[in-house]
Amino acid sequence: MLEFKDVEVSFNNQKLFNKISFAMNHGEFIFLTGKSGCGKSSLLQMVYMNLIPQAGVIRLLNYNSGKITKRELPLLRRKLGIVFQDFRLLKDRNVYDNLAFVLETTNVKSREIKRRINHVLTEVGLTHRRKSMPAELSGGEQQRIGIARAIINEPVLVLADEPTGNLDPETSLEILDILKKINQRGTAVIFATHNYELVKSFQTRTLRIEEGQIVSLDFGGK
Repeated sequence: MLEFKDVEVSFNNQKLFNKISFAMNHGEFIFLTGKSGCGKSSLLQMVYMNLIPQAGVIRLLNYNSGKITKRELPLLRRKLGIVFQDFRLLKDRNVYDNLAFVLETTNVKSREIKRRINHVLTEVGLTHRRKSMPAELSGGEQQRIGIARAIINEPVLVLADEPTGNLDPETSLEILDILKKINQRGTAVIFATHNYELVKSFQTRTLRIEEGQIVSLDFGGK
């Protein structure tokens, strides 16, 4: 489903990635770890092709970083869901309208919008919060809505960029559990984090960014 092949990226003549290669299968769950500033967010940006490598190639489904056009980018990104560390909810809209906005931009019919919103709010356990404003929600609840927004277009892959970075340990485990359940239903997940305790709590494939390289770690995963 996803392949990085000999990918190189430099900023200000400093090499961030040096010929990194890895592949991901449909429905897989991968932790992406490494120190702050090592390039986790940049790697995720390359997956949704907001950042194009200077050398090498990234393939996602039928898209190729060396050939993708501006017209194809929105089509690619509709197949992805992104969860951010800082939630990024629209503060002037309630939960329902935050989720509806994602679908309205792609001309989904109102009846289908209602169905999908009900479904994703059930997935994250927040149907009772549909009319709440973001400021009325806890950090954990805001991140659950962030996850609901990420999966509302039924993506094949969810990219979670430090989704627990602003949350306490107990809430972090709850967010991880939600993403695990989404993964068990067939959606692939890349979960970027520097929290090794969280990584060790769920034994799955783990990749670490280390000095511009991808290193596979063994936490008992596949």
